[in-house]
Amino acid sequence: MVTRVEEDFLQRGAGYGEKNRGGVRLCWFVDFRRRWVSLEAKLARIRNLGGGSPVSGGGYSNGYSHHPTTEKPHRQRRGGRRPRDGRDGGAGGGGWARASEPERRPCTDFDKAYFQSYSHVGIHEEMIKDRVRTETYKAAITQHQNSIAGKVVVDVGCGTGILSIFCAQVGAKRVYAVDASEIAIQASAVVKANNLSDTVIVLHGRVEDVEIDEGVDVIISEWMGYMLLYESMLESVITARDRWLKPGGLILPSSATLYMAPVTHTDRYRDSIDFWRNVYGIDMSAMLALAKQCAFEEPSVETISGENVLTWPHVVKQVDCYAVTIDELKSVATRYRFKSMMRAPLHGFAFWFDVEFNGPAIFPTSTDSPSLFIGSSSNNPVDGSQRKKRSNPNEALVLSTAPEDPPTHWQQTLIYLYEPVDLEQDQLIEGSVTLSQSKENPRFMNIRLEYAAGGRAFVKESVMR
Repeated sequence: MVTRVEEDFLQRGAGYGEKNRGGVRLCWFVDFRRRWVSLEAKLARIRNLGGGSPVSGGGYSNGYSHHPTTEKPHRQRRGGRRPRDGRDGGAGGGGWARASEPERRPCTDFDKAYFQSYSHVGIHEEMIKDRVRTETYKAAITQHQNSIAGKVVVDVGCGTGILSIFCAQVGAKRVYAVDASEIAIQASAVVKANNLSDTVIVLHGRVEDVEIDEGVDVIISEWMGYMLLYESMLESVITARDRWLKPGGLILPSSATLYMAPVTHTDRYRDSIDFWRNVYGIDMSAMLALAKQCAFEEPSVETISGENVLTWPHVVKQVDCYAVTIDELKSVATRYRFKSMMRAPLHGFAFWFDVEFNGPAIFPTSTDSPSLFIGSSSNNPVDGSQRKKRSNPNEALVLSTAPEDPPTHWQQTLIYLYEPVDLEQDQLIEGSVTLSQSKENPRFMNIRLEYAAGGRAFVKESVMR
């Protein structure tokens, strides 16, 4: 029987803003490291602007450059993910189309707020300064130069246009650089300053709305959010693929894998929670419940090391960008089974991802030969999910956000438990995790984590906003 030790915390503040009680709501607004501007403020700004005005490509003007405010526009979360659906692709007259066009999702107020959040230069500066990210993309473009030179490319969510320019530099015939954020205006200026206006066409609009009058050979996009799927920008890549990609076309990155593993993090727990037990000689333990709620109610984006990880990772979800569907991403669920490699307190679970820049992914048809898999172990998924094999592991170009790899602006995403669980070496940790899009705002992610260890079972539910 599941003991819902988390229920007291969940009842006192879990869910969306207006459902949160005083302390939790305050935590939402003061946690500026991860939530720079509340969603309510963004929506209010858009309403005050009257919803924006049409611009080229069928998008919307959020009025950022026309209605300056005293409030500095910030990112929603630390490490800032750009308007994911806003990185979309398409342009031109609309003469080329598939026999059946994919259904186009309407642009909601949440989408407009999302695009607005990426109009500020700071978020793009941080992403570009992430050398692991930017240099891996540049290396991938160079590696696939023969597939890009003389070809038509769509950059889904171009931001400042840096990836589009990289493609132009290796000889792309034409690059459609698409973004629904106001940053597209600056991208156009950047392209012009580099004398690439004849090659790079910047389109201000959503991939669902803009039109391209030809098929494309390559789709490139930096779509990954925290926990890989946060912000739902992959849907825009899928839409671009289904609308314009020619048979045999190239998608960069080509595949992605989301991992999870149990972690111990005594320092983090001590600094955030145990601190309140004795504050300058004063017993402030009455603050513990609120401190746990504020610190651990929502997923935390931070950097850990390999030393914090208690087991080999489990594959939560593999994504083949050539085949994945939008419906497939609405809910992702998996069961896991870990065996702790050490005696330590279990403080939570960490999530991270890899993406690869290859041709179509090759997935095994049988799980009988573990040696075919990368990093396979007895701790891998009990539901049969395994890491895909690479056609040539020595040549695979991988962008990794794993704890043991060089840090990126994605860091890792941690779901902390309200109460640590003491583990013995070789002790089993079993359970399931479900990641689903919020019905109110698909860019938010609902997380349901079930875990059991030492004969006790628990449930932790949270929302990544």
